[in-house]
Amino acid sequence: MNITSLNNKLKHDNVDWNLVQSEMKSKLGNDIYESWLKKIDFLEEFNNYILLSVPTRFIRDWITSRYLDQILKVIKTFKKDIIRIEFKIIEKKKNSQLENNIGSQDNEENVSFIKDSFLQYNRIDPNKRFDNFITGLSNNLAFEASLKVSEKISHYNPLYIYGGVGMGKTHLLNATGLELKKKNKVMFISAERFMYQFVKSIKANDMVKFKEYFRNTDVLIIDDIQFMNGKEAMQEEFFHTFNALLDKGSQIILSADRAPNKLSRIQERIKSRFSGGLVVDIQKPDIELRKKIVENKTTQLNDLNLDKVKISKEIKDLISSEITTSVRELVGAVNRIISFSRIYKKVPNLSEAKIVLKDLLNISENKVTIDLIQTLVCKFFKISKNEMLSSRRSRYLVRPRQTAIYLTKILTSKSLPEIGREFSNRDHTTIIHSVKTIEKLKEKDPEVVENINKLKNQILYNNKENEI
Repeated sequence: MNITSLNNKLKHDNVDWNLVQSEMKSKLGNDIYESWLKKIDFLEEFNNYILLSVPTRFIRDWITSRYLDQILKVIKTFKKDIIRIEFKIIEKKKNSQLENNIGSQDNEENVSFIKDSFLQYNRIDPNKRFDNFITGLSNNLAFEASLKVSEKISHYNPLYIYGGVGMGKTHLLNATGLELKKKNKVMFISAERFMYQFVKSIKANDMVKFKEYFRNTDVLIIDDIQFMNGKEAMQEEFFHTFNALLDKGSQIILSADRAPNKLSRIQERIKSRFSGGLVVDIQKPDIELRKKIVENKTTQLNDLNLDKVKISKEIKDLISSEITTSVRELVGAVNRIISFSRIYKKVPNLSEAKIVLKDLLNISENKVTIDLIQTLVCKFFKISKNEMLSSRRSRYLVRPRQTAIYLTKILTSKSLPEIGREFSNRDHTTIIHSVKTIEKLKEKDPEVVENINKLKNQILYNNKENEI
């Protein structure tokens, strides 16, 4: 089957939601997937959009504000004609028996559960173990520290692991929890889920039960602690929980995307507590580790299926050499090649592989930051950064400002309030208006499309040829 035929097939076939879910899990991480994206069900596909369902308005609003662009990007890798997503709220029946027996199962196992009307939450994944964590120079210290903690509670307390997205932090936290739960009561939760439960408990006027859940444990593991930034009430509760657990000799294990002293809008006393234990980082994988990961993941996926896929050495080398910023992206690339092979009953050649992986290849190792976007946009439109961030509404300033806001929305994972703060504390409604304005202009003005593409090339690919 040639490339044209493949594209035509992709164009006319309905979206395979199972493949989309698998890719979302790979791209956004298991925690976000289990907490939020797993709740999404596919309903119907139309000419250029799909209809999805979620159980509550709160979940819809949360997904829409934080993950909508990323979900659409994933869907477009399978069906490029899809340009928007719509949600329908379909309430699921409550499991009254589960609700009436909260805490009964906690006595049967050493793992603590967070329960609500939609989810019985157990964060520990039996598939993420120490024996299948691939080590190299970039992550060996974090691995050894986690191994030590798994052997003895309070060996390092707290243990704080930081590194970029998709580097294996969650895997190490999970592996440690998996070992410790053999003899201890373990609770493994994300900061995002902690916040969700905190807000839910306040609304239900049931903070006593919330405190019991989190303070009556031998090991507390919290993933992505940076999500607590700016949430003062939640930080206050976490601080007291943290101290209570340390006082009773419980082990605390945390992960974040940056070192404790680099956390923004986190109370200084909390950052001081984080720094008081062992702080270790996970760096970007070197070429040798990337090759080991690609080889291991290929073998692992083949072991799970009778239909073996033999990926050529040149494709493995392509993935290992070009995808350098994230372990998760390496794994996602291998998964994408194998999925492609099974769908189309053939192993792609090198040119086909480049098409399948086009959004992962050749991306600059420089992290896309709001500052970088603002700088390049200002250079493009020949204005100063101070002018763009000012309150002035001159036409020659408004368009660059809207462009920078639009690019920030589609190229970063920042929320609307976070973007607003980086643009001189503008309201989130202003951010939404800017994004919609640029989207409308793109539909009718080819020059706007061209400018956006040039800027994206500079930001993502460090395109020297088009540099202004």
